[in-house]
Amino acid sequence: MRKSVIIPKSAKNINLSEFFIKFASPSPIQSTAESNDFILTLNIMKKQLFPIALSSLIAMSAAPAFATDFQAPACDDPKIEVPDSTGFTFTDVKINPHTSVKDQNKSGTCWAFSGLSTLEDNIMRKGGPELDLSEMFIVRNAYIDKAKKWMRMNGEINFAQGGSFADVVEMSKLYGAVPEEVYAGLEYGEKKHAHYEMAEALEAYLKAVYKRGAKDKKLSTAWLPGYIGILDAYLGKAPETFTYNGRTYTPQQYAKEIGLEPENFINLTSYTHHPFYTWFAIEIPDNWMWSQSFNVPMEEMKKSVDEALEAGYTVMWAADVSEGGFKWRKGYAVLPDAKDEKNMDDTELSRWVKLSDKDREDSVYDIKGPVKEKEVTQESRQETFDNYQTTDDHGMVIVGTATDQEGNRYYKVKNSWDTNQLYDGYLYVSEPYFLEKTIGVGLHRDALPKSVRSKM
Repeated sequence: MRKSVIIPKSAKNINLSEFFIKFASPSPIQSTAESNDFILTLNIMKKQLFPIALSSLIAMSAAPAFATDFQAPACDDPKIEVPDSTGFTFTDVKINPHTSVKDQNKSGTCWAFSGLSTLEDNIMRKGGPELDLSEMFIVRNAYIDKAKKWMRMNGEINFAQGGSFADVVEMSKLYGAVPEEVYAGLEYGEKKHAHYEMAEALEAYLKAVYKRGAKDKKLSTAWLPGYIGILDAYLGKAPETFTYNGRTYTPQQYAKEIGLEPENFINLTSYTHHPFYTWFAIEIPDNWMWSQSFNVPMEEMKKSVDEALEAGYTVMWAADVSEGGFKWRKGYAVLPDAKDEKNMDDTELSRWVKLSDKDREDSVYDIKGPVKEKEVTQESRQETFDNYQTTDDHGMVIVGTATDQEGNRYYKVKNSWDTNQLYDGYLYVSEPYFLEKTIGVGLHRDALPKSVRSKM
């Protein structure tokens, strides 16, 4: 339901990012089909958002922008079997040890899959075994802490399936970790995760409890156990102790035993609306914890990722995946430069002027191989964040680097949308796409360049 708001007289000076964060509560995408609809809607909004009056913006505020809970988009195209058919030929340059591709399925938990994978990968980097830890143990604990905060904030913060790398770090520090086989979080008759019924039930329960508590001016002592009861019904009760490989652990003991070290991971970002070399909470609704990221210039963020990869680390990547150049089925993400009429010959121009706006946009993303990409600057990066052209959609893991047949450099990225895709669950992300469409990255402190660490 849309919220009714009063537009202040000073609306012409309002910070739209802060305005939407305060008044809009994005709803999670309900199905794979809706995920497709959302991508199309978001692309339309990106082109039309700012020419529209502020009142129209408020009317659209129920759209789920910023929800870091993308599922793999449905696709009617057959699976692409031959890589050369895309026009790209990728060659891996350096791939760091990492755990296998997982499937978040119909759940908005990419942040848990990507974040926990980054911590698991660090164990492998240190010479440890490949582990499969429980994402749902992290998700369950985050839901409980999120509900407590939501209630303390009188329901005035975001409550959705989305989250961030910081959620994984904090939940692991506070509550530890357990193996996947100990806590799969599938207690509701499904073989794969499907969270939308549970998420709707949790939100409805919280709203009902808060509404009654506001009338009574008191919350009952049963509200939290009742809420946890819903989680237990769907995900199962979390173990206080468990036996694994012949030994008995608490989750905290197990996390310490395997060397998870979440306390050594941090977030980096790069935006100019806060001073560089300071910590700030990125203003996105799914940052419900108000976790802090260290703000550095764009090129230093990239350098940090490059040096981490070179040193054997993987990097958690939070990014916009709603772009026309993000081709999941085809296994790549690029940022094509806009077509310029000045550079067209007469034949191209005569055809171009007759195209509709949609056909012109589609032609930009009709990609058949390496293309000229946009030159990204710190200013353009900031602009696309401020005007909703870069949105907080999805979390993945950067596991290495690669090049295409023309020598252009890419990051190889592991997704959590299963393996039924051209590169078995991986895609190649161009450097321009990374520079503009990255919300933030999560990495180990020791992986940071000395020039960055010295300024913390």
